Amino acid sequence: MKFATLKNGSRDGALVLVSRDLQHCLPVPAIAVTLQAALDNWDALAPQLEHAYAALNAGQATGAQPFDETRCHSPLPRAYQWADGSAYINHVELVRKARNAEVPASFYTDPLMYQGGSDSFIGPRDPVFALSEEWGIDLEAEVAVITGDVAMGASIAEAASAIRLVMLVNDVSLRNLIPGELAKGFGFFQSKAASAFSPVAVTPDELGADWSDSKLHLPLLVELSGRPFGKPNAGEDMTFNFAQLVAHAAKTRELAAGTIVGSGTVSNKQGNLFGSSIENGGVGYCCLAEVRMYETIEHGAPKTPFLKFGDTVRIEMRDAQGTSIFGRIEQTVVNYAGADHGSRRG
Repeated sequence: MKFATLKNGSRDGALVLVSRDLQHCLPVPAIAVTLQAALDNWDALAPQLEHAYAALNAGQATGAQPFDETRCHSPLPRAYQWADGSAYINHVELVRKARNAEVPASFYTDPLMYQGGSDSFIGPRDPVFALSEEWGIDLEAEVAVITGDVAMGASIAEAASAIRLVMLVNDVSLRNLIPGELAKGFGFFQSKAASAFSPVAVTPDELGADWSDSKLHLPLLVELSGRPFGKPNAGEDMTFNFAQLVAHAAKTRELAAGTIVGSGTVSNKQGNLFGSSIENGGVGYCCLAEVRMYETIEHGAPKTPFLKFGDTVRIEMRDAQGTSIFGRIEQTVVNYAGADHGSRRG
């Protein structure tokens, strides 16, 4: 099944089922008004949702309407929990190498994870607001999952069975604020702006063979201001799969239905700066920090700037036939000071 949340003026929006080809959608208020309501009662409601989804794809659903991604909020406009991992150790290795630091051995056996703000996500077409370019505005293109209820101490197999939905995310980072925060020894807060998720979240079965071993084995496509920037395969070089990440998050606490767990920046191992960019035949990057790390390693200092006001970010994933699976995240970086912010709730 494929789900989206349309903006309707409320904080949590209106749940719709989305056809497999992303052309039509179907409100299902008689089953669940919001995605969170569906997740809270998943076992009871999933059969009804699957029946409605089948009718929608067969062109037999009463009340179906054209699907417009620009009307979407993030599938969960707010969530009880947003825990983002760093499952691609290549990304960590680059960051450490750039400052001549070793990667601790534990990083290869115990996932990195931080708890992000989840009270107000932004929609996939909403602006990325910031007060200053000096903050070092960066994208982070990732894959994320939404879970059902997970028991404390859940096994990896139990965690895998609790994964309800898969989606994409732009986890915006303010790189120049990170060092000062980490120096305090208390982790990220101000350096992590509001995240945006793809218009559509899908059940793992929709992904077929591309979802295997709790990983999504497809390229994640990133464009910056209209130019290809990255296409790394999200299933490659993923040190910890999503089942391991969910089990890690549940080690000391129960996870409530609607918990979002992110993969961290998708990153594939590549030879060097010259061969890593798309222009030079590589798979490119999912964040600016990574190319800046390559530049620092090879030239002693970064050359590529962080995002500026007016820059655009586009994140998408396509299947083997070239069809968009989740819709696309497409955002413009905007100066918050004096901007006409509008209503993120629509």
